[in-house]
Parts: sequence; structure tokens; C-alpha cells
Amino acid sequence: MLDKNVILIGYSGQGHVVAEVVLENQWNIVGYAEKEQLQYNPYNLNYIGYENNHNFFSNNNNQIEYVIGIGDNYIREKVFNSIIDNNKKPLTLVSPSSIISNSVKMGNGVFVNKNVIINALVTIGANVILNTACIIEHGCVIGDSAHISTGAVLAGNVTIGKRSFIGANSVIKQGVVIGEDVIVGAGTVVLSNVPSQKTIVGNPGHFI
Repeated sequence: MLDKNVILIGYSGQGHVVAEVVLENQWNIVGYAEKEQLQYNPYNLNYIGYENNHNFFSNNNNQIEYVIGIGDNYIREKVFNSIIDNNKKPLTLVSPSSIISNSVKMGNGVFVNKNVIINALVTIGANVILNTACIIEHGCVIGDSAHISTGAVLAGNVTIGKRSFIGANSVIKQGVVIGEDVIVGAGTVVLSNVPSQKTIVGNPGHFI
């Protein structure tokens, strides 16, 4: 039985991924929110309107909840805050194929995609994306609005700052601290701490 009625905010690449996991959980997607109605509509969803429009949230009843389908950390953070400001709670969405320790602590609005593994005593902030088959080892701390991409590996006790982006198939060595607003390129091997607002690429990782 469908136990949640949700609106999907953002309905392009990341939104399509999120929509599929919503349906895996057997939730009902009432419709999607975008600036305008989209011609490409692979899940045949109803167009609800634009979340920035006046009264968007008040026009939806209290039985409606929200999931965010936006990959960009900064835009996703703005949408998340807008939902909170309107006294709504963004839903955390977890694929049934993920493996998550019972000791994990997770904030609101987190998206956990297919085949993600999260081990013991991990803390995940609000509005985080953990994308396909990434591995989060014991004791890691992931800040609000961060994005851990497909196949990335965080070894034990790694810290990721707010809004940082960890690229696909990157590896972060145990105990490394990555600051806020950092970009780690795809395939990068990070062996030491990374200050905030830096970009690091390569194996071993170097700043650019």
C-alpha cells in the first residue's frame, strides 16, 4: 500500500534517479515541480508548478511531503531551506538495495541511491546525496548538502564539509578531513586534508 504522497522538486537527470527510488519504495508521486512543464516526462508525472511561486507550499495540503531531485549542492540547499521555511519536512529517501548500519545517524532530506553501503557509527547531515554504490566506512561524518558520487569510497573516520562534492570513483584515505565547498574530481585519491573551497584532482590528488 502506498503510504506517502510526495511532490518531486527537480525533474531532470538527478530527479529521474530520485523518482525511480521513490517508486521502489512504493510511494505515490503526486507530481513534479519545475520552472516550467517539461516535454520529456519519462515517469508520466503531473506538473504541479514552480516551488518558487508564491503560495506553492500553502496550496499543497498537509498530507503532501517533498523529495528533492536536484544534484547541484547549492541549488539543492536553497530548495531544502525553502521547504523548511514553509514548515515542511523534506523526506529522507533510501533505496531498498542499500545496506545501512543500525548505528548510522542521518538528517532530513538525505538521498541514498542503489547499492550504497554505510557502515557503523557514521553521521550524515541534512540534504546529502549518497549516489550509486558509494561506500561510507565506519565513523565518517558528512556535512549538510554534500554530494558523494557514484562509486566513491570514504575510508574510516573521514570528515566531509558542507556542500562538498566527492567525484565518482574517488577514494578518500582514512582520517582525512575535507573542508566546506570542496570539489574532488572523479577518480581522485585524496591522501591528506583538503582546506575549504579547494579543487583537488588526480592520483595522488593535487590542487588546481
